[in-house]
Amino acid sequence: MLNIADALRRWCREERPFALATVVDLTGSAPLPIGTSVAVDEDGNAIGSISGGCVEGAVYELCQQVLQEQGPSQRARFGYSDDDAFAVGLTCGSELDVLIQCIDPAAQPHLGAALAEAVEGRPAAVAQVVDGPEALLGATLCVVGGSWIADSALGDGPTGRAVADWATAQLRTGRTALLTLGGNVGTCPEQLSVLVHTAATRPRMLIFGAVDFAAALAQAGRFLGYHVTVCDARPVFATKTRFPHADEVVVDWPHRYLAQTAVDARTAVCVLTHDAKFDIPLLQLALDLPVGYVGAMGSRRTHKERLLRLREVGATTEQLARLRSPIGLDLGARTPEETAISITAEIIAHSGRGSGLPLVRVSGPIHRVSQAVPETARHREGMVSGTC
Repeated sequence: MLNIADALRRWCREERPFALATVVDLTGSAPLPIGTSVAVDEDGNAIGSISGGCVEGAVYELCQQVLQEQGPSQRARFGYSDDDAFAVGLTCGSELDVLIQCIDPAAQPHLGAALAEAVEGRPAAVAQVVDGPEALLGATLCVVGGSWIADSALGDGPTGRAVADWATAQLRTGRTALLTLGGNVGTCPEQLSVLVHTAATRPRMLIFGAVDFAAALAQAGRFLGYHVTVCDARPVFATKTRFPHADEVVVDWPHRYLAQTAVDARTAVCVLTHDAKFDIPLLQLALDLPVGYVGAMGSRRTHKERLLRLREVGATTEQLARLRSPIGLDLGARTPEETAISITAEIIAHSGRGSGLPLVRVSGPIHRVSQAVPETARHREGMVSGTC
C-alpha cells in the first residue's frame, strides 16, 4: 500500500472509506512486487496499479463490490488464461494473490498515522493479516515512533504482541515481507500470514571525490531514491553549487567522515578520487564495514597498485573480494553521465543479485523474487519490479 501512501493519507484525513486491494503473494514473472495496492473510494475513484494493466478491471469491480456490501475481506487469485487471450489473466505468465478489504479511516486512525509518517520520510510499518482465521483477515497493526497500535480484531493480546514484534523487526530491515507466524499457545495461538509493509529511511549513497563524475552520479543516485552525500577534503571543490543534486556536501577527509557516519547493508560507497592518499585509508575502512556495495574508480593499472597497497595495510582476501574496481559495468561509457549509468547499473545488479547480462542472453523469469531468505520459511521479500 505504500505505493499509494500519499493519496491514502489524504483519504484517511478526510475519513473517506475505501476498498484496498493488495498483492499478498505471487509466483512467476510478476509485474509488481508484493505489497503493491489499488484503492477505490465510494465515488468510484481509483488510485494505484497492481499488474501494469492486466487485471485492473476485475480488481476494480471486486473493490466496488466489497465496498458496497461492506462485507468481510476476501482473497482472489489471478493467473494466465490459455483459452482466451482476452479473458481476465496475466499475459506475462505470473499468478497473483490479492486481498480485497474495506478500510474505515475513522475506525482505524492508526493506519492514517502510519501513512503520514511514511509520506514524510519517517520510519513506519503496517502489518496486514492476509491469511488466517476469517475474523482476523485484513486486520492491521501499525508501528510508529517505537510504539504500536492495532485495530480491535488483533487487540493487544498475545497475537497482537507477536505481530508487533515481527513488524518492528522487519522495519529495521527496511523491506516489505510476507511472514508466517503463530501456532504457539504461549506467544501467538493463531496461525497467521502477515504482510509487513515498511517505510524506512532512504538508503545512502556515499560519493567520495568532488569530480565531474561525482556530479552525474549524485543526480543518478538521487533519481534512484538514495540519500546522496558527496565528500571531499578540498573545500574549493566540495560545494553545494557544484553538486545541486546531492542531499549534502561534506568537506572532510573521506576516511574520517566515513568512520563517523551511519551506514547499513543498503549503503553504497563510491570512491571516485583515484588518489592513494585518500583511497587507501578510505577503502581499508569501507571494506571492513557492513555496507552493501564498495566501488572504486580507476584504470586497471591503478586497481592493481591499489590492491597491493591495501594488502600492505592488512586487507584480507575476503575483504578485497568485495571491492568493485574498476567501478561500474562494461557499457562502453565515456561521459560522466554515461559513467554514472554504468556505476548505478552495477549497484542495482549487485543489490538485486542480477547477472548484468543482456536479458536476451538470460533464461528464466525476468522478474525475480529475492532468494536471500529460504522459501520454506515463508519469509518472502517483495523486491521485484518491472511491467507485465
